[in-house]
Amino acid sequence: MSNNSTEIKQILMEVYDALCEKGYDPTNQIAGYILSEDPVYITDWKNARGKISHINRDELLEALIKNYLEIK
Repeated sequence: MSNNSTEIKQILMEVYDALCEKGYDPTNQIAGYILSEDPVYITDWKNARGKISHINRDELLEALIKNYLEIK
């Protein structure tokens, strides 16, 4: 796993945790963000919105697909 992939994974985990803490369904919220690129899908709690905005949406989607396919 490259440094970029490691950084994306770390940020995504932090965003996921922040969404859970605020009572949101993280899968739905992150999917909504990826599809729309609308930052309101991500809570500002623990700077989750700021963190995820530093990841290029295409890179995020690519990392998710690669990770999913490696697990299968």
